[in-house]
Amino acid sequence: MTWLFNKSPTLYERLTQEKKRLEAEASRSDPGLTRNKLLEKIRQLDVASHINGWLASPGLRSPSRTVH
Repeated sequence: MTWLFNKSPTLYERLTQEKKRLEAEASRSDPGLTRNKLLEKIRQLDVASHINGWLASPGLRSPSRTVH
């Protein structure tokens, strides 16, 4: 019955794991298109992590709308 207590990783944990994996791969890659694509994916994961943190924050409020 231990499978009932196994928790799947959170989105933040998955993003962090993937980012670390890609950083390791990028550090082994030679400069060029492949490395640039890895670095771009790393930046995307970093942004996704920040957005996830913002969405999960307790003080989340929708942006105020200003009518001109």
